Amino acid sequence: MIYSMTGFGKCQLNLQYANFNIEVKSLNSKQLDTNIKISSVYREKEIELKNLLSTKLKRGKIELSVWKESSEIQNSHKLNIPLIKNYHQQILNLKKDLGIESDIFPALLKMPNILQKDDAKLDNDEWLEVFRGINTAVDELIQFRLVEGNKLEKDVILRINLIIDFLEEITPYAKARIERVKENLLNKINDLKINNIDENRLEQELIYYLEKQDITEEKVRLKAHLDYFIQTISSESPNGKKLGFISQEIGREINTIGSKSSDAEMQKIVVQMKDELEKIKEQLLNVL
Repeated sequence: MIYSMTGFGKCQLNLQYANFNIEVKSLNSKQLDTNIKISSVYREKEIELKNLLSTKLKRGKIELSVWKESSEIQNSHKLNIPLIKNYHQQILNLKKDLGIESDIFPALLKMPNILQKDDAKLDNDEWLEVFRGINTAVDELIQFRLVEGNKLEKDVILRINLIIDFLEEITPYAKARIERVKENLLNKINDLKINNIDENRLEQELIYYLEKQDITEEKVRLKAHLDYFIQTISSESPNGKKLGFISQEIGREINTIGSKSSDAEMQKIVVQMKDELEKIKEQLLNVL
């Protein structure tokens, strides 16, 4: 079972005094990268939210957004009464000194800093509801990841099985190639018309050269890596990085087979194997 790193979840809360729209998105990333957009009144809860995202989502580029819409008219500013009184007294004193008669009220409203921002306070009951909503959105994202992961898993296993089929196709060509290489070597030695050849030494050299051309060990290791890949992808825990490491080992064995394949048909099969492996690696970039 694998999970995609791409996902989306949302939740809408309709509370007594406010409505909340909660969204959480995730994209592929090598590490956990969180970006939290939330009202300043909840800033002290950011660490709690990061721990939640880290525990539940493990990895990916995560963006959490919480928008609050008040369902009642709220005044976020209030008049600075002491400052207004101070301005008023100064203006009265100035009017008396200058002997000016005018309405000073409009002037007072234009003086600096007469409005004070009324700092909002954290409502614990409201926060509990918001936190539950965030959990709901995250759970929806996880379900989204699972659905996408199932699609990725089917595609990746299909391509792994294609590589296994190609590995079987290459076997008869590999056997025929060894016999052909052996025959060509003997023909070349005969063409040289060298007398007094040490037959034992010649046989040893032939065996050594043919062992260098043999791909039996590479085939065995490649099949073992392919089987381990399928076993790993079926496990319960997130395993995107592990699958990436196994795919690297698969690539090494395919490259070694290719370097030993002096046969044109074998080379064609190796190219097909490499093509399927590259498609697998692209998919694994998005696996949790």
